[in-house]
Amino acid sequence: MIIDLQDTYPGAGTFTLGEDAETSAALIALVRAKTKHAECAPLAEFGGDEAAMPKVGRCDIIANWDGTPAVVVKTTSVKTLPFDKVTERMALAEGEHETLAEWRKAREKHFKRNGGFTPDMPLVFEFFEVVENLIGSEIDPDEETK
Repeated sequence: MIIDLQDTYPGAGTFTLGEDAETSAALIALVRAKTKHAECAPLAEFGGDEAAMPKVGRCDIIANWDGTPAVVVKTTSVKTLPFDKVTERMALAEGEHETLAEWRKAREKHFKRNGGFTPDMPLVFEFFEVVENLIGSEIDPDEETK
């Protein structure tokens, strides 16, 4: 059976995790294991585009580094807050670090490398749950052109 994800999840956006194929695969594995159930990005990355912002209740597709769909997630909560106000619960929900201090150090380094960092920079913090794991699914090859 071939799946057209836009038919199944109308309005779903697609995004990738990580900065390279290896990191992307590791982060997707954390999502599939339900260890990672949050993601954050600087508010500036959305460029004022409301449609690009996560929306509570909307399903979105996390893609593999090569662009093929990997996992469908549903946004359960969205918070916009300054970097220095992120709580330990929020940081640990990203599933990549064991303490808030580790998270802050890693994220500060990442943000400095990718556009800049200030302790009060606004972040969009999204919590999500896995809806569907797409391993082994046959995806409609025409979906990319829709």
